Amino acid sequence: MTLAVPEHFERHRLLLLYKGDISALTLFAQQANGSVCFPQPLPALSSALDQDSGEAAGLTVHPATLVNAINKLMGFEADLLQAEAGYKQSVDTPGGIVTVYIARFKLLDPPHRLMQSLDCRMRTLPELRGRPPAEMELLRRAYETMMEG
Repeated sequence: MTLAVPEHFERHRLLLLYKGDISALTLFAQQANGSVCFPQPLPALSSALDQDSGEAAGLTVHPATLVNAINKLMGFEADLLQAEAGYKQSVDTPGGIVTVYIARFKLLDPPHRLMQSLDCRMRTLPELRGRPPAEMELLRRAYETMMEG
């Protein structure tokens, strides 16, 4: 899947995830290129900043704006994803700080078929082992946030 990336995403990314309300099954969307960041991967040599480092991306976009943009970009219904409160991570990249948020699928069942139709897969955290360190740290923090919520 090759996406024409809106300018909002120059300094922002989304992790797309599903969490079952009853089972707490947590699945992360993974693109065909392997990245879990949408709509595009983080640049090489990126590293997740400490949560209390105080680093920020400067002027930021509200997560709801990013969710609306990704819904349009991927051809989703307007209310398929929602921004997940409590998750905002900063990543140091060669081009500057990128802010990462969570967009959660508002579905009863995992969106396996939908994501397969977009050449993406829904994966558990253990299935994503081997991703670059920045992505693994973002996933770990996202999983922790979802289990606490």
